[in-house]
Amino acid sequence: MKDLSVYRNIGIFAHVDAGKTTTTERILKLTGKIHKTGEVHDGEATTDFMEQEQERGITIQSAATSCQWNDHTLNIIDTPGHVDFTIEVYRSLKVLDGGVGVFCGSGGVEPQSETNWRYANESEVARIIFVNKLDRIGADFYRVVKQIEDVLGANPLVMVLPIGIEDNFTGVVDLLERKAWIWSDSNDPLSYEITDVPADMTDQVEEWREKLIETAVEQDDDLLEAYLEGNEPSIDDLKRCIRKGTINLDFFPTFCGSAFKNKGVQNVLNAVVDFLPNPTEVKPQPEMDLEGHETGNFAEVDPDKPLRALAFKIMDDRYGALTFTRIYSGVIKKGDSVLNTFTGKTERIGRIVEMHADSREELDSAQAGDIVALLGMKNTRTGHTLADPKDPATLEPMVFPDPVISIAIAPRDKAGTEKMGVALNKMVQEDPSFQVATDEDSGETLIKGMGELHLDIKVDILKRTHGVEVEMGKPQVAYRETITQTIEDSYTHKKQSGGSGQYGKIDYKIEPAETNAGYEFESLVMGGNVPREYWGAIEKAFESCMDEGTLAGYPLLDVKFTLLDGGFHAVDSSALAFEIATRAAYRQSVPKAGVQLLEPIMKIDVFSPEDNVGDVIGDLNRRRGMIRSQEVGVTGVRVKAEAPLAEMFGYIGHLRTLTSGRGQFSMEFSHYSACPANVAEEVIKEAQERRSAA
Repeated sequence: MKDLSVYRNIGIFAHVDAGKTTTTERILKLTGKIHKTGEVHDGEATTDFMEQEQERGITIQSAATSCQWNDHTLNIIDTPGHVDFTIEVYRSLKVLDGGVGVFCGSGGVEPQSETNWRYANESEVARIIFVNKLDRIGADFYRVVKQIEDVLGANPLVMVLPIGIEDNFTGVVDLLERKAWIWSDSNDPLSYEITDVPADMTDQVEEWREKLIETAVEQDDDLLEAYLEGNEPSIDDLKRCIRKGTINLDFFPTFCGSAFKNKGVQNVLNAVVDFLPNPTEVKPQPEMDLEGHETGNFAEVDPDKPLRALAFKIMDDRYGALTFTRIYSGVIKKGDSVLNTFTGKTERIGRIVEMHADSREELDSAQAGDIVALLGMKNTRTGHTLADPKDPATLEPMVFPDPVISIAIAPRDKAGTEKMGVALNKMVQEDPSFQVATDEDSGETLIKGMGELHLDIKVDILKRTHGVEVEMGKPQVAYRETITQTIEDSYTHKKQSGGSGQYGKIDYKIEPAETNAGYEFESLVMGGNVPREYWGAIEKAFESCMDEGTLAGYPLLDVKFTLLDGGFHAVDSSALAFEIATRAAYRQSVPKAGVQLLEPIMKIDVFSPEDNVGDVIGDLNRRRGMIRSQEVGVTGVRVKAEAPLAEMFGYIGHLRTLTSGRGQFSMEFSHYSACPANVAEEVIKEAQERRSAA
């Protein structure tokens, strides 16, 4: 059996352009996994192997690879930074034991850094921090450390200090060892020397080293007491304390460097081995029974326990569908039959491979703690649990956000129709935040996603990977409806026409629920006027009606339905009769409950040069935006705002015009809010025209 203490399952995550993929390339070069470093800007990065990634210089899907450092095995996942692909970060963090958060030395804590950090907090993933790009103009390590404290509410534990800054950045001082690592300018990561601390930094190093030791010894009462008495702990004791505090999420060891210039990456690799947890040191996943209730058992990382594995990503490539899987307990062997607890069916493991970006290495078996790709899984999807058929249990499922934007697409020729259907089906399996639907009124195929870039990439994949050329409609906003008033009403469904009849009477109340409550059902029926066996039919019937609102046909949100009373007939009543009564009650009462149209509001983060910030704010105001804050930085101003998605289509082109190409922005869904009357009228009118045209 493998020694799991030398395993590290880690992810690298950050904002767009902070240098995640470049950092991964340097790690692979240093660990001997690749011999020539590929650059993102040349489209040659190992983990960016999709055509779209190489062209745009961004990471779209997370890539997995493994390598060796100091006799330890590192399984690394390089994740995307763009907000439209955060689903990739979320599902990667769910299966990792540790992470490296990369921050740009000049950009600092950017919007996507906040989202990814929040996901990592929710998944309770231990992290170290790497402040990258210290060779850039405007870089400031100490400013970024302060931002991590203020913006993320995190506790960075500074482990190294930079020597020089911007063009003069030459290396780092290791605070624990009091040694300076100085790299040459040869761009060879192995061309460095370890020397004494520069004389002009001695006081600064001692000041930060004292802070480091004070924070670390709080993890051990005996060491703290000895330290207060004037005895400095050994470096091994300090490392033990730092490891403990990192795994407990009390602080985050913080390093700095320039991955592009090959400076500072060794220190990060040493920290991954020294401070991040191995699979056995992470809190085990709670197990649930097949109904979704916690059993009180945990999937302990132990090869001798029953199999528990989570499929966290499906990827289609030239060899067939790859199911990326994290094994929490037990062992998987080639040819085994495993139970998919979501579908209730067993599946046979065709092949097991260890991935290195888009190449692979065949394995006969894999065990607890491993991250591998399985071939031959026909019905397994993202978030499904694979378990021992003799001892089934399920792990906590993943929850994915609903899409906020949709576009109608159609193949350019008839021959492409079937091809497009097959391609879209594969793409939906790969990406749970991408959905496909058919518009019942027009018969059009709609693709739904998290933003314009997300759908743009999907259309590109259709064209290049699957050879399907499509025509695109204009983007549609995913509006919602809700009610604002409480209505008490009654409905009787009665049908007598020879043979057995149908009878169901319900007295009910429909009222607004709490924001984000979704749908709530309650029955206050006493004395059996509506027998309990029909309550479920009433609850489900009302919920299914909510898929289509009465105002413009958009789904209804945040409604509570209370069954007050009713009546039944001993012969003619049935679940179907009460279902029909409920559907009719929905159509009768919801329009009277003050239905209101809701629109998605996006959280927007705009970077603008100082000269153009007035124009940018004026433009956001015209788009019905609400400015939340402004932060003046070294290279420009960051404007945080909220604005309706409907007003933000094509914004990037407009922003570039306003700022002479220097502006940047990111946008993610925040919440739903009531539509202004004039906008609502327009949307309702369009919906009615679509229906009448159909």
